[in-house]
Order: sequence, then C-alpha cells, then structure tokens
Amino acid sequence: MTQLTPQDLIDFVYREAQLLDELRFEEWLDLFAEDGYYWMPLTHGQTDPVLEGSLLYEDTLLLRIRIERLAGQRTFSQQPKSRCHHLLQQPRVIDFDPNATEHQVKTSFIYTETRGDNLTHYAGWATHDLVQDGDQLRIKLKRVDLVNCDAPFGNIQLFM
Repeated sequence: MTQLTPQDLIDFVYREAQLLDELRFEEWLDLFAEDGYYWMPLTHGQTDPVLEGSLLYEDTLLLRIRIERLAGQRTFSQQPKSRCHHLLQQPRVIDFDPNATEHQVKTSFIYTETRGDNLTHYAGWATHDLVQDGDQLRIKLKRVDLVNCDAPFGNIQLFM
C-alpha cells in the first residue's frame, strides 16, 4: 500500500462529486463507512444533528432507501428523472497526518439540481470526515452546510 497524500483526499472529493453527477448512486454509497452519515444542518454553526433539527441526517440504511426510491419505476416524483451538477472549488485539506487514519477536507460548492424545466441552485460548503479502511478511503461523515440553510426549501431530490 502506498502512503496516503493530501492529493488523495482532494481526488476523493472530486470523484465523489463525479459519481453523484453521473447518478451512480450505488457506487457513491459504497464510498461511505458502514457507520457513515450524511448530514445537512438546519442552522448555521449547528453542532448536534440528533438534539437539534436538521434538513437531513441519514445513515447508510436511509441513504440506501433513498437510492432505491430514486431508481423505482413507480417513483412519480422522478418522472422525468432529476439530474445534478456540482461545481467545486478545490477542496482544502483541513486535517491530515499521513500516519493517522482520519482526515478532514472542506469544499466550497455550487450545486444545481434539475428536473424537467425546473432548475434549482444551492451554494455552501461540504465537509468530509474521511477514514482509512485498508487501502480505501471512506466517508465517516459528509456535512453539507448551505449558505441559506434556514430558508424555506422545496424537495431536494438528490445528494449534494
């Protein structure tokens, strides 16, 4: 196994966004650790996803259920299917030690989701808490902080 570098963390974040943009959700879910979470806070600076309300706080089981729903033939909210695009600034490595197994990367983004002729834009920051699992990196926590997290939202169909 080769030594992990900060560039490996950056490449991981870009690859994750590519999988989402290509709607390869099963492969995307495989990036998560078994005990991984996807979290979208409801307020700025929120520190607890359990004791405070969140826009989303999903473990891998809930993520799998959402992915299965998106693929379902009777999911009428997905006819036509939603599509998305991530525009990322270069991810910043926040916490890295080549001898450690946990690392953190933060990325500013603009996210676009579309279905039919509806186009919705979101802006924010994604923080990836990554863990090494053998020779693989896995997502322990993906935290998505939206600039306007406290605004009223319609349905967010896909994953930022």
